[in-house]
Amino acid sequence: MINEKFAAKGGLTIVIMIVLVTALFFPHSTRSTEVGVRVIKWSPFAKSGVIKQTYPPGATYFFPAVINDWYTFDTKLQNMEMTSVVTAGARHSKDDLLFKTIDGNDISLDVIIAYRIDPAMAPDILEKVAKNNRELEEKLVRPVTRNVTRDLFGELKTEGFYVSNKRMEKAELVKETLNRVLNPYGVIVESVLPKDYRFKDAYQRAIEDKKVADQMAERFKSEAKATVEEYLQKLQQAQGEVNKMVADVDGEFAKAKISVDAYYEQQDRISKAIKAEGEAEAKGIEKMVEALNSAGGKTMVKLKMAEALAGKRIYLLPSADANGIDLRTTDVNSLLNLQGIRKLSE
Repeated sequence: MINEKFAAKGGLTIVIMIVLVTALFFPHSTRSTEVGVRVIKWSPFAKSGVIKQTYPPGATYFFPAVINDWYTFDTKLQNMEMTSVVTAGARHSKDDLLFKTIDGNDISLDVIIAYRIDPAMAPDILEKVAKNNRELEEKLVRPVTRNVTRDLFGELKTEGFYVSNKRMEKAELVKETLNRVLNPYGVIVESVLPKDYRFKDAYQRAIEDKKVADQMAERFKSEAKATVEEYLQKLQQAQGEVNKMVADVDGEFAKAKISVDAYYEQQDRISKAIKAEGEAEAKGIEKMVEALNSAGGKTMVKLKMAEALAGKRIYLLPSADANGIDLRTTDVNSLLNLQGIRKLSE
């Protein structure tokens, strides 16, 4: 009976010892992307409160559970999507950003905020902001990012949302502003990605109508440009033909000019030859006249006259001064015929 009592007391002692050891050396673990933060609730050897020390990921740590609290924060990249799609995003409800553009049009914007926790500041996050990632997002990241994003994107005009570069410039500005606000609280924003945007139905229809009108205008511009280019091409062809005609005419003119110049040169040479020949002939006549005016010339003239009258019958008619025939009023041919008849009768 006594042995049974001692056995029962021994078992109880062992159980108590196991409980004490477990309580004093309770395991606390972190996953591969988590960091741990320890809070001392009571200790005779240390000050109570958050320990300014981050427990690295992927490890197990032993310390009493009753007098300590243990918190973990996931440090991997978190994507907080705020969208109008109910089945997507951080919340299963309509969660897009609603605001007005700087020119007064209502717009809703879907956006993804990619952020992570700075591991070294996990104790500060626990002490000042939140006990876990979900609470950190709901209490700090969500309200700050929504307000800053709405404010900065609201500085764009309506037309600016159609320009991708302007949207990305605003997204970069939102990222810089969020980091200035959130970095002191241990949150690092890696990127801000604007996605779909929507206007009110009436304005959206007006925008779509404007897009259609712009497309038609662009088509008409393209057709007009094509027509202009076609006419320019035809003009160039016509100009080429005109240039060819001008070149042909210029060629014909050059040929005609060469021909005329050659003819003129030929006629000039002929005229000069005729002139030279006439001058030579005139000089010859002049010399002949000079020769005839001399004594020998008269003799030569007489000789030539004698040669010309050789074998010719010569009739002597009485002069009008001696009551003879007046040759001015006499038909010489009739007279000669009469003389011939008389001669034949003799």
